[in-house]
Amino acid sequence: MAEIKAEPFAFPVKHDQLALIVIDMQRDFAEPGGFGASLGNDVSRIGRIVPDVKRLIQGFRYAGLPVIHTMECHRPDLSDLPPAKRDRGNPMLRIGDDGPMGRVLITGEPGTAILPELAPIDGEVVIKKPGKGAFYATNLGEVLQRKGIRQLVFAGVTTEVCVQTTMREANDRGYECLLAEEATESYFPEFKTAAIAMIRAQGAIVGWTAHVDDILESIAHA
Repeated sequence: MAEIKAEPFAFPVKHDQLALIVIDMQRDFAEPGGFGASLGNDVSRIGRIVPDVKRLIQGFRYAGLPVIHTMECHRPDLSDLPPAKRDRGNPMLRIGDDGPMGRVLITGEPGTAILPELAPIDGEVVIKKPGKGAFYATNLGEVLQRKGIRQLVFAGVTTEVCVQTTMREANDRGYECLLAEEATESYFPEFKTAAIAMIRAQGAIVGWTAHVDDILESIAHA
């Protein structure tokens, strides 16, 4: 069986069951003037992972393996936005409010879009999720089942929130999860470090972590 060099031990990869999930690489989280910046975050940290996320996406496409994108977003009428979620964050700019890039995290608004350099191509699945985890109130599970996917490589933001939440959801559903370390980021470096430690603790209790180069080397031989 093929393996990817990983922590806490090698990831036993099955290329015919493998997919890449790119979590929430959206303008509102990564660009100046977006929702992330409005909360006082250094969005340049997110921008720095874009080249590695792009390399992963291109590697999976070249190998003919599925690439799935997620977007955190809500309906224009906010019917899928719980008040408890809307009331958090910056009281001057909340989800659904008019911001520099349109209404914040609303489907179809400019700021909600995936960064152009990482944009999906025809045939790639885009999961629009109202929560932090990509399985909540979406058809992600059905998509993965239809494609015969049992192993997931994760990239995107933020490591400790939407990425880790989705990994934990996937782990509970029986998927084997691998986090690409250079292709994920947090606004807070200590949060990323802690999330990585939690994911691979106790013998990969949530999943594995690996370097982008090692993942790409493996899928090149898929």
